[in-house]
Amino acid sequence: MTEITLWVLSNPAASYLRLLEQLPRETTIIVGNLAEAFERSPAPDAVLAGIGQGGLLRDLWPIISKAKWVHSFTAGMESVLFPALIESDIPVSNAKGVFGRSLGEFAIASALFFAKDFPRMIASRQAGKWDPFDVEELTGRTFGIVGYGGIGRAAARRAKAMGMKVLAMRRHPERCAADPSIDQVFAPPQLNEMLAACDYILACAPNTPETRGMIGTAQFDVMKPDAVIINLGRGPVIDEAALVTALVDRRIKGAALDVFDVEPLPEGHPFYKLDNVLLSPHCADHTPGWLEESMQFFVDNCLRFIDGKPLENLVDKSLGY
Repeated sequence: MTEITLWVLSNPAASYLRLLEQLPRETTIIVGNLAEAFERSPAPDAVLAGIGQGGLLRDLWPIISKAKWVHSFTAGMESVLFPALIESDIPVSNAKGVFGRSLGEFAIASALFFAKDFPRMIASRQAGKWDPFDVEELTGRTFGIVGYGGIGRAAARRAKAMGMKVLAMRRHPERCAADPSIDQVFAPPQLNEMLAACDYILACAPNTPETRGMIGTAQFDVMKPDAVIINLGRGPVIDEAALVTALVDRRIKGAALDVFDVEPLPEGHPFYKLDNVLLSPHCADHTPGWLEESMQFFVDNCLRFIDGKPLENLVDKSLGY
C-alpha cells in the first residue's frame, strides 16, 4: 500500500467529507476551496475536484500538473477539463453512473407526467372540477435515448420494464449488441431516423463540441407531433431557442427539463410560462444521499489507486467524457 498526498478541492465544512476517514491513516489529506489552503502543502499525488471547483483546479495547475490522478466529484466534465489537463498524461476519472438510478426514475416519471396528463388532473382538482378523460399507456410506446451511458442504461432498463420499445443512439453502436434493454441501436448519423420513430426521447449525452446543439430545428421537424423530449444530460445538447419554438408552436407535445443553457434559469425565461413544460432545477438526482454516494465512489476508487489497481470511470479526455 502506497502512502499518498490527496488534495480535496471542496468546502471544508461539507459533511460528506467524513467518508475520507476510510482512507489509510498514512494518507495526507489537505482540504480547501481557496488556493491559500494549499500554498504550504506537499504536492499532491491525487486530486479530488469538488462541485464548482474547476476554477481552483486551473489556478493550482502548476502544482497539480505533477499529480498522478485527478477525479471529478460530478459526472459532467466541461468545467473540469481544460487544455493543459487534457494534453497531460494525468488520468482523469469522474462520477458517471453514480446517479443513474434516480435519473432513470425521473425519465420514466417524466413520460408518465405527459402520458397520464397530470397537469390536467391537478388543474381540475384546484378548480373543484370532476373532469374524466382518456389517458395513454407507456406500454407499446417507443422510448429513444440520445447518448447511451450510465443514465441511458438506467432509463432503458426501466422503460423496458414498462413494456416500451427502446431505441438508443451512441457513438459505438456495436457495444449494445448484447444489451437486453435495447431493441435497436443507431449511430450518430442516424439520429433523425431514430427521433422520427420515438414517442419519448431522453437526451443524456455529455456536453462536448460534437454534441452541442445536436438536437435543434431539423430534429424537432422530424419528431412526432405528440413526442415528448426529456433532457437529463446537459442543457446545450438541445438548441434551447429551437426547443422553445417547437413548444410554443405545439410542434411537439412537451418537454421535461432538468438541465439548461444557463443555470439558474433566468427570471422571465419562456420555459416558466409554457404549460407543456415540466421543469426541474437541476436536482433530479439530488436524493438524500447523493453527495455521500459520489464521495463513497471516490473513496473506493482512491483505495484502488493506493493499492495500484486499475481506476474505474476513466474519462477519455479527448472526447470530454
